[in-house]
Amino acid sequence: MDRLEFANPDIFRDDRKGAPEVIFAATKTVEQCLAIAQKFLQLRGRAILSRVPPELEARLRAEFPAEPNPDDPQQVWLEWDAEARAAVLRRVGGEVKPSGGRVGIITAGTSDIPVAAEAALVCREMGCEVFKAHDVGVAGLHRLFEPLRALLREAQVDVIIVAAGMDGALPSVVAGLVDVPVIGLPTSVGYGFGGGGIGALTSMLQTCAPGLAVVNIDNGVGAGVMAGLIANRVAAARRQGGGR
Repeated sequence: MDRLEFANPDIFRDDRKGAPEVIFAATKTVEQCLAIAQKFLQLRGRAILSRVPPELEARLRAEFPAEPNPDDPQQVWLEWDAEARAAVLRRVGGEVKPSGGRVGIITAGTSDIPVAAEAALVCREMGCEVFKAHDVGVAGLHRLFEPLRALLREAQVDVIIVAAGMDGALPSVVAGLVDVPVIGLPTSVGYGFGGGGIGALTSMLQTCAPGLAVVNIDNGVGAGVMAGLIANRVAAARRQGGGR
């Protein structure tokens, strides 16, 4: 493979790590993003881009169709995630096989959805099935109970990501109620002292609820990778043990 002058992408990270590399597009030029993506497409049949700016989105939409052409096995198509502002470029052979992992994703508020959607995309690209519940924060805690019951009893998720801004209290509440690992995802939603996600991050780090791990502010990719690794490990054990 010809080396790029400006990047040395970890093309085979998913083979080594169990999680794919994601191209962070926000601080790269359009041409850099496209060149890196082409390397992934050439060798893996898939390229994932996060935090896609409008200029790059326009180029992707102009150059790649939104649907695969069954008569053209070399065609690359675009899968656009509007909530996460993320893109997956894929060609035949770049599809992800279901792993059996089950990830629950909860947001405290509607404003937390974009970062949570980024985590969900990563989980899906690791083969996991994702179950979501939005806007169930502590300001109206009664909203949480039915979605939580559905995640645990019906979906039987292996791990839960909880995204929250402001005081970041919801992950601690969830971790105190469930028997699966919880990943706290602080978001930069909020204002005043501790705004920009600082209050949410410190609150989650100071939790006294067992079973809660925390990623950095707005780190949807990191939360998704962690959840995917946990869920896929549990799914592998479930298959070996013959369980559901």
